[in-house]
Amino acid sequence: MVPNEAYQYTGIIQLLQHFSWTWVGLFVVDDESGDHFLEALEPLLSHNSICLSFMERIPNQGHGHISDKANAVISKLNRHFMDRKANTFLFYGETMTVMWLCTLMLLTNFKENLSVGKVWIMTAQIDFALTYVIRSWNYEIFDGTIFFTVHSNEPLGFQTYLQNIKLTWSKEDGFLKDFWEQVFDCVPAQLDKLCNGDERLEGLPESVFEMGMTGHSYSVYNAVYAVAHALHAMDSSRYNHRTMMNDKRVEPPDLQPWQLHFFLQDISFNNSAGETVSFNGDREVLAGVDIMNMVIFQNNSFRKTKVGSVDPNKGNRFIINEDIIVWHRQFNQVLPLSVCSDSCSAGYQKRKKEREKFCCYDCAPCPEGKVSSRKDMDDCSQCPEDQYPSKKKDQCIPKVITFLSYGEPLGISLTSVAVSFSLITALVLSTFIKHKDTPIVKANNQDLTYALLVSLLLCFLCALLFLGRPSKVTCFLQQSAFGIIFSVAVSCVLAKTITVIVAFMATKPGSSMRKWVGKRLANSIAFSCSLIQACMCAVWLGTSPPFPGLDMQSLPEEIIAECNVGSVIMFYLVLGYMGLLSTISFTVAFLARKLPDSFNEAKFITFSMLMFCSVWLCFVPTYLSTKGRAMVAVEIFSILASSAGLLSCIFSPKCYIIVLRPELNRREQLIRRKNYRFLLYVFLLWYLWK
Repeated sequence: MVPNEAYQYTGIIQLLQHFSWTWVGLFVVDDESGDHFLEALEPLLSHNSICLSFMERIPNQGHGHISDKANAVISKLNRHFMDRKANTFLFYGETMTVMWLCTLMLLTNFKENLSVGKVWIMTAQIDFALTYVIRSWNYEIFDGTIFFTVHSNEPLGFQTYLQNIKLTWSKEDGFLKDFWEQVFDCVPAQLDKLCNGDERLEGLPESVFEMGMTGHSYSVYNAVYAVAHALHAMDSSRYNHRTMMNDKRVEPPDLQPWQLHFFLQDISFNNSAGETVSFNGDREVLAGVDIMNMVIFQNNSFRKTKVGSVDPNKGNRFIINEDIIVWHRQFNQVLPLSVCSDSCSAGYQKRKKEREKFCCYDCAPCPEGKVSSRKDMDDCSQCPEDQYPSKKKDQCIPKVITFLSYGEPLGISLTSVAVSFSLITALVLSTFIKHKDTPIVKANNQDLTYALLVSLLLCFLCALLFLGRPSKVTCFLQQSAFGIIFSVAVSCVLAKTITVIVAFMATKPGSSMRKWVGKRLANSIAFSCSLIQACMCAVWLGTSPPFPGLDMQSLPEEIIAECNVGSVIMFYLVLGYMGLLSTISFTVAFLARKLPDSFNEAKFITFSMLMFCSVWLCFVPTYLSTKGRAMVAVEIFSILASSAGLLSCIFSPKCYIIVLRPELNRREQLIRRKNYRFLLYVFLLWYLWK
């Protein structure tokens, strides 16, 4: 009725893990049972990250003399006791093993060893032996010992039975008389120590007699009842009588022990303690082990207290009540530590020391981007994409979703600039419409001028699409609207520049370019160049349009809410085409820069396109080197700066004359110019636009 020894192994591992004791010493008997213990326990220790600081084989006392092997153990024993790291000792052996270990400790510097507190963990095999040793010798070193015992409970009426035992019962039980004389130190023959029969077992110290039922006694109790139930089952089974006993009643004296095996394996009953007794498929009783704590007092008495258990009926559930455990007095009731290296705090990871066991390690900070949220982690872990490591690298903090909003200072500033330039552009457009009959307006192709001003107005308003949290609509419109509107503006500038060149070439006598001068050429250039960009944007939006997304990688502490461009190829085609138009416009304007000083619109266009190209050339590396809100702000700034450059360079001189110097905006004033070629150019433009 003794439970499987494997439950003890499970209990030892769980006990060490519960108290985080990873650096323990081991004393084991030097025989076959010790070999079996090591074979079963060592893999469990290694699998659960527990190391042995040392392992000493204790020889049996049967040799009758101290062997060389024992001398070697003696030479090491004091060193083990002085080790301040290994404060937990496992012990496995039999009664004689305990006696021999005590003898070895006597041969060492034992008084110094008493001043060093150790936690002894012992198996159920030495329950009786340990009790005997403590009674016989004054070994305070075993104070606070934790040991395993076979599970026990109190059967109904057991305490009453013990309390009612009297010396008079010895007439029927000869053992009782000898027991009584020993525990009460009295004999009937000596008057000074006469047993009067009034002695009671409950008055004895616990170190002399335990009133509680021990595990071994409880096992005997259950075994007797199990045999009784098996006999009852055998007697009531007709099938068993016919097949095994040839229909003859078998009397108890003729019963063989092996005949009970068949019935024992199916036995299951509730004993008087309220527990179920049964066997598993391996014919092992389903009983666990109890965990006891022994306290040794100065007068050599002791007390054993149950502090936990391992219950196989509930999946080897480990229960421990550490609040009632009394440790060795040297620990001052502070939980003992038994580790090779101090714990690595959160934010650090273990780094194994060379040529030492894996329980001995250094603590290294977690690498960049990783955290360790618990103590003694072997490796730091990567945070999820939507989180980032704290400064101490001990936890992952959720990233904040960021975007350039209208409410923040930068967003307010950009919005104010965009709206202001939009109003200025609208004012310029209204000024040109109001003075549409003046020579300087007529000479600048009204259709192209209006188209350019409207496109610039939309360019300023287009910047507002980049503010706020990206949505499906804004992402769908952002890049396509930006590409088409800017292409219209640059196409209008290109058309105006080509018109200027053609007009001056047409002033030469007999020139064939005169037939190209007119609205048709300018409008065709602006429309065709814009149409190409619009077609590319239509293909882009129809195949793989931009969509809102979250960039979790670019910034360590933020999630960027952005618009994914969809098709990267189409995105670069749209930007490349706009860059091509800008380059052509700048080149054409640069070639026409040597027009007469009295009408230098080509110079203004050249300067405006130089400013436009410079802004976008600076935009590319800046855009690629920034992330998050700064990247969006760079693009908005580039849109506003390039649009403002076109507006100011092309239209500010004309607005100056129209609004502040209206006397110069007259036909007579233009006729007085000395440059004949310029005069022909102005009149030709005026005549054609009329």
